[in-house]
Amino acid sequence: MQNIENIKVLGLGCKSCHAFLENVKEAVKEKGLNIEVEYVTDLEKIMAYGAMSMPVLVINDQVVTMGKVLSSKEIMKYL
Repeated sequence: MQNIENIKVLGLGCKSCHAFLENVKEAVKEKGLNIEVEYVTDLEKIMAYGAMSMPVLVINDQVVTMGKVLSSKEIMKYL
C-alpha cells in the first residue's frame, strides 16, 4: 500500500463537490488516516491538474478520479 502524504478534492464549490468532499473526509476517518483533506477551488490550481470535470480526487498529487461523486466506501478503495 502506498504511503499517502496528501489528499485534495478539487471543485468549484457546487453542491456535488461539497458532498464529495464530505465523503472523502468520511473515508479518511474510517481508514484511520491522520491526514487533512484540502479543498481546492482556485481555478488555476485545478487547471494545473488537467481536470476538466468536477469533482476531482487527488492523492499524492496524482489525479485518481474525476467527474464522479463517489461514496465514502468507493473512495476507501483508493486510500
